[in-house]
Amino acid sequence: MSVNALSAAIAESDTAKMIEFLEDKTLPIEQVAEIYNAFKANKEIVGQVAMNLSLRTSVYERDKEYSPIMVDLLIDIASNPVDMGARWAVAKNPHTPVEVLRHLSSDSINLVRALVATNPSTPGDVLEKFFSDEKIVRDGLSGNPNTPAKLLKVLADDNDKMVRMRLAENSGAPKEIISLLLNDTDPDVAKAAEVNLGARE
Repeated sequence: MSVNALSAAIAESDTAKMIEFLEDKTLPIEQVAEIYNAFKANKEIVGQVAMNLSLRTSVYERDKEYSPIMVDLLIDIASNPVDMGARWAVAKNPHTPVEVLRHLSSDSINLVRALVATNPSTPGDVLEKFFSDEKIVRDGLSGNPNTPAKLLKVLADDNDKMVRMRLAENSGAPKEIISLLLNDTDPDVAKAAEVNLGARE
């Protein structure tokens, strides 16, 4: 999209056009920032900017799409009161700065805290605090490579199969903890643990 087309749409305050632009995850990040800065009081657009940042960031290729502009947007969205819901996209983004994740770890919305718990950039001391949080938050710890080993050992005995499954697939979990799941009562969990250990050899 040309810069002129974007400028014209911003000048016309064409919300529908902005949302259409933002649905394209290949939109240059500079243009995403331009739209956000022009419409940061518009809940619908703030939410769509958050969605755009989420779509363009892969947890598997964490360095992809990284830019100082993205980090600035994540910081701003985290404290933007217009759309509280947009904080979920910030909570799960691996480029979100640690200090923002610390702030969001005390968020009143449990889904935001749950996504901070799964974020590979969240430090261990914050993850440790989540262990005494409600189940939806605590469950996210099992798949996080930063979760302290002593917590993962407890989660290896969790009654919830999905918690054990995420742990079995956790590439950052110590081998001895993954080995505990090789004899899991659920064959899917045991198989995932076997694949995880095999990938490390």
